[in-house]
Amino acid sequence: MSGFFFVIFVMMEEIKPLEAGKIYHIYNRGVNSNVLFFESNNYSYFIKLYNKHINPIAETYAWCLMKNHFHFLVKIKTEEENKSKNKISPSQSFSNLFNAYTKAFNKTYGRHGPLFERPFRRKEIKYRKYLQNVIAYIHNNPVNHKICADPFDYSWSSYLTCLTNKPTKLERSKVLSLFNDIEHFKQLHQESKNINILDDYWD
Repeated sequence: MSGFFFVIFVMMEEIKPLEAGKIYHIYNRGVNSNVLFFESNNYSYFIKLYNKHINPIAETYAWCLMKNHFHFLVKIKTEEENKSKNKISPSQSFSNLFNAYTKAFNKTYGRHGPLFERPFRRKEIKYRKYLQNVIAYIHNNPVNHKICADPFDYSWSSYLTCLTNKPTKLERSKVLSLFNDIEHFKQLHQESKNINILDDYWD
């Protein structure tokens, strides 16, 4: 396969629509790795928009917001599970999230143009062990980027939510069941520090 057609093939794979019933690692970064979140209000507003646009169409298993990129692990709801009256495709729902945040961000900071790289990245997750590794990788992202020594010390991820009993939109019970119990959940996170599962598919 020539280099040109290989690039076209990869691009077609990247923009394949999100399919109902499948689990995806959704991730992206700012254009030219620009900052996406300057202050705590930015993070909380992005999560507010996420709840509005994504909760109706997907279950969330893990998430992490970093200064210039983010990660989400989601399962796209089937038509039966999606109770929203206004049915929008999952891919469009994510685009609506990014567009809404970009509009607010640009207005606040007096900038223009796209904020996120396009298309947003997505990787289907098919196997239980890989699903565990992706969850641990997402929660350990701040550790791998030398922001903190333990995922427990980072506020803008779902790690702490998994350790509490507070009400949450996160599919906490399903996440913990993947690790059998909370102690195995903690153990695998400690064992998985410094792994980078994106080496194979993040340019």
